[in-house]
Amino acid sequence: MILKKPYNDKDYFEFINYCNNNGLLVDDKGDYLESVAVVITLEKLKAHKINEFKTIRDNEEAKPIVYNGNLFDFDDKARDRINSAIIALSITGQSIEWTTADNTNVLVTADDLRNIIANVAVRSNALHTAYRAAKEKVEVATTKAEIDAINF
Repeated sequence: MILKKPYNDKDYFEFINYCNNNGLLVDDKGDYLESVAVVITLEKLKAHKINEFKTIRDNEEAKPIVYNGNLFDFDDKARDRINSAIIALSITGQSIEWTTADNTNVLVTADDLRNIIANVAVRSNALHTAYRAAKEKVEVATTKAEIDAINF
């Protein structure tokens, strides 16, 4: 589709809406605007799919984890707090009251917090194993349909 200059606002917006609704780019040729099909290579599709899997993996790694029937946060702030508490509790040998992901207060020791980290490590390993397997499938795929069919 081509829109010759000069054009009015109505024609311009119709042209832009048409391009947006049909996944087309607008190429300004100077004397006219031309709609251009977007060509996505197989390599770009693969890279996009692999990045999608990385995002899923990373989000799953940061989710709360169950330990002793309680749900513990494990985002960046929680990891910092857990590590600090492990150091403090290792020195004092005491337990502290910890607020869980569902706002329940429980007593934890340094060993409890270490076990939470150990459970996260097991989960993380499983996620990375699944990611690598899915990534390998994407890398050997030869069509868009094959790539689209691969799940994490």
